Amino acid sequence: MIKNIMALDNVIFGKKKFSDILGEIYDNQKKKETQISGLISELKPLVKDIGDATLIVPLIKDYLEIGVKNDEQLIKMATIVQRALNNASGEDALGISEEEKQQLMEELDKLNSGFEEKDGSN
Repeated sequence: MIKNIMALDNVIFGKKKFSDILGEIYDNQKKKETQISGLISELKPLVKDIGDATLIVPLIKDYLEIGVKNDEQLIKMATIVQRALNNASGEDALGISEEEKQQLMEELDKLNSGFEEKDGSN
């Protein structure tokens, strides 16, 4: 098991270890969760009547969808960790192919750009 956990310390690119990337995903998710909760809390008091609700509720929906996407990333991260722990040996200690690694990196890029667009609009 220790050997598998050490696989998380493999350098993926530059000086970035896989465990560093997982940590960043987790930290970003927690930060976004706090931001989304704060934004929803700020919007709730603005709903005074049905007209206000038709304007504000879609904004709250968008923020909640971001939260769901964050959770999806955590699930993907947990899947990677599970594969690493279950994989006893082999050159690819994480148990995922290069194609799967690329797909994960692309998803990460999409998620980060989505956050930057949302952050830039607020």
